[in-house]
Amino acid sequence: MAYEKQQREEHREVDLDPDDFCCFICLDFLTEPVTIYCGHNFCKGCITRFWDLEDVKGKYSCPYCRRTFSPRPDLGRNNTLAEVLRKWKMTHNQRTSPSAALTRAGPTDVTCDFCCGTEPKKAAMSCLTCFASYCPAHLEPHLSVPVLKKHQLVSAMVPLCTKMCKEHNKLMEFYCQTDERLVCSLCALNHHKDHKTVPVSVQKAETEKRLVSIQKKVQKRVQQGEEELNHLSQAEENLKSCAQAAVADCDKLFDKLIDSLQRRHGEVKRLITAQKKTAVAQVKKLQLQQEEETAKLRRRDVFLEQLLHTDDHIYLIQIFQSLSNFGDPPDVPVGASPACSFRDVTDCVSELSDKLEVVLKDTWPKISATAGYVDFSMPPAPKTREEFLQYCCPLTMDVTSNYPYLYLVDDNHMMKPSPSPYADNPDRFTKFPQVLCQEGLSERCYWEVEWNGRRLSAAVSYKDISRTSDDSRFGSNDKSWSLECKADGYSFRHNNVETTVSGSCSYKIGVYLDYKAGTLCFYHVSDPMVLIHKVHTSFTQPVYPGLGLDYKWFDIGVFAQLVKLW
Repeated sequence: MAYEKQQREEHREVDLDPDDFCCFICLDFLTEPVTIYCGHNFCKGCITRFWDLEDVKGKYSCPYCRRTFSPRPDLGRNNTLAEVLRKWKMTHNQRTSPSAALTRAGPTDVTCDFCCGTEPKKAAMSCLTCFASYCPAHLEPHLSVPVLKKHQLVSAMVPLCTKMCKEHNKLMEFYCQTDERLVCSLCALNHHKDHKTVPVSVQKAETEKRLVSIQKKVQKRVQQGEEELNHLSQAEENLKSCAQAAVADCDKLFDKLIDSLQRRHGEVKRLITAQKKTAVAQVKKLQLQQEEETAKLRRRDVFLEQLLHTDDHIYLIQIFQSLSNFGDPPDVPVGASPACSFRDVTDCVSELSDKLEVVLKDTWPKISATAGYVDFSMPPAPKTREEFLQYCCPLTMDVTSNYPYLYLVDDNHMMKPSPSPYADNPDRFTKFPQVLCQEGLSERCYWEVEWNGRRLSAAVSYKDISRTSDDSRFGSNDKSWSLECKADGYSFRHNNVETTVSGSCSYKIGVYLDYKAGTLCFYHVSDPMVLIHKVHTSFTQPVYPGLGLDYKWFDIGVFAQLVKLW
């Protein structure tokens, strides 16, 4: 009874999922199962080959959970799992592995050499000792019979005939490094006896090193490709943002132009209407005078007609003598109304229209060509300070533009407060302590500013910015863009609109201009660079770097300077 019970227990089906017996690397039944430190199981040969590839790193990982180990763990056979696997296979002798079931072999698959019938099964392993390939069902003896377990099994990736020497029909177990080809043992002794030949196991290590080197190059290229994709995505976003900003700016300019024309149109209509009223009033006045004069003449005509028919001769002569003292009635000129014509006005408007058409005709091709061309020739935008420094450009403060009480030193690269003013100059800022640089920029440029004071204005501006008006401060007009830096943070100003910018204060600011892309960026100079604020716009003329500095006379160490990066 005890014996029969033991037999029933041995042959009782183990209620386990077939996936429990799979190697994560080869996706087949575990062969010589080993358990590594993280608890996952692999074929001893599979994990050994996997870790051989990681020797160059000095760290070894689990292919399943990616946990790393250092130094390389020792591998010991998991006897318990091997015994469970043996019993499971005994009760499932006709089943296949989960990943390589007894499926029909496809056109590109290696077929099992022991399957009979018209539909051979797909081989899972090839034996380099037997020179045969086996499906999971026919592979069972190699996994259970001790003498067969010593055979060398490999995954059935390609037919065994491709690994055999065509001349000697022997396994190509050697590699000729001279001819760089696989050879069998007879070829090594005969045709390649003077060549440098090594066993394939020795060449395997060298090949794996080359594969690792190629893999690193591929991974590097993949990384470069991903970075390029990121750059292209960023370029797409920049293009969309720049196009949106350009449309908005053009809308403003055309609205301004249309508004100006409409105002002029209204002014012309007002002048014509006023002139019409004046002329009509004058005509009405002359008309009234003419009507009164005509009425007088009609009354005189009636009176004279009555005298001509009177029979009192003495009365006629008396009246005639008194009428002769008044003289002849005045003549009424024909067409005495004032001449009035607005032809000159329409001629002037027509002349203005013709001039505008000429300007549009001359300017439109440039606008059309500029709007219809996108320059992809520029490299991606820089990210590291080293990349930014490739675009650094020499800058010098313009001594004719600085605020009278800002003194320029260090070859006009630094400004400090001064008690004695500079001489007057039409280009000098007179309302606010600021200065422009001499250089106008229309390409990619990068510069850095260091400062100490109550507030720094790191700006770019068109050269025709006002120098004396109340809106001449950087950022208070539509001709300048300014990052305002204070001890408690930042703000950005343009066209007198101020936007709060988050971030802690930095006393070294990097400014990056991409003129053609319409991008202006301000950075906290560090490693890595930290973006403070980014602006998208469309520049219509070269821009000049500018610096503004707010301070009090009793402040100590106040200055602002251009960092010499060149």
